[in-house]
Amino acid sequence: MAVSFTRYGRLYYLDPGGHTFKVGDKVLVPTDSGPEVAECVWAPQYTSEDIDGLPVCEGPAGEEHLSRDESNKRRRAEARSVSKKLIKRHTLPMKVVGIDYLDQDNVYTVYFSAPHRVDFRALVRDLARNLRARVELRQIGPRDEARLQGGIGPCGRDLCCATFLKDFEPVSVRMAKDQDLPVNPLRIAGACGRLMCCLKYEHPLYVESRYRMPRAGSRVSTPQGEGIVTGHNVPADTVTVRLDDGGRRCACPSASVCSPRIQHDTMYGNQEESPDHKASGGGEDV
Repeated sequence: MAVSFTRYGRLYYLDPGGHTFKVGDKVLVPTDSGPEVAECVWAPQYTSEDIDGLPVCEGPAGEEHLSRDESNKRRRAEARSVSKKLIKRHTLPMKVVGIDYLDQDNVYTVYFSAPHRVDFRALVRDLARNLRARVELRQIGPRDEARLQGGIGPCGRDLCCATFLKDFEPVSVRMAKDQDLPVNPLRIAGACGRLMCCLKYEHPLYVESRYRMPRAGSRVSTPQGEGIVTGHNVPADTVTVRLDDGGRRCACPSASVCSPRIQHDTMYGNQEESPDHKASGGGEDV
């Protein structure tokens, strides 16, 4: 099963144990600071393979857990408001991104972003005095800021970092070039202003398709006639061909496009026997 601590937030996978839940149920998730309330996003389902190491759900959330969760939400909202007021009073170039609160230890963690290092020692003292708790401030980068805040990416879907990505991996402009994307920061940058994470985990698919699909400029045979390859659509697994008949373009599945024999032999080799050779029983050539 999959759960989320916030609406449209990052997914966490659990072993449901002996419980049966449906989408929308409030469940208890084991954490380092004790069980926390989360919402079931994917109902429990059987998998085709054994998956070990998943934390076991501690059962449905009771009234005492729900009231505690609501109380913690109010404390986090109050801490955010107090933090913004004190930051403005101290005239610090900081932006509050997220607030965590551990009620067992009475500790607030304030995540903020800033263009450079900030001396916030006086701010911490004022926060601790106003909130009557221990306060920790942590500066985060633009990618972590996008993960905590969430949002919609250029593709129209929820941000990958805020939903399923666990770690940030290095992304290079070369990956955008391999995917035939324009090297324009406005086109290949995400909500955080850095290169989109999908360039990284989609890159192997484009590398593999380069060897599997006919290259641009090569002549091919399609169900609609002969033509020249002008483009590729890797996600759709199609090839765009300009036909010799009138110069019109068509999009054909890559499996239905016959590439030149030289390119085919380079990809697959000459290991297959010809039909005449198979019919003759594999005897000696004459």
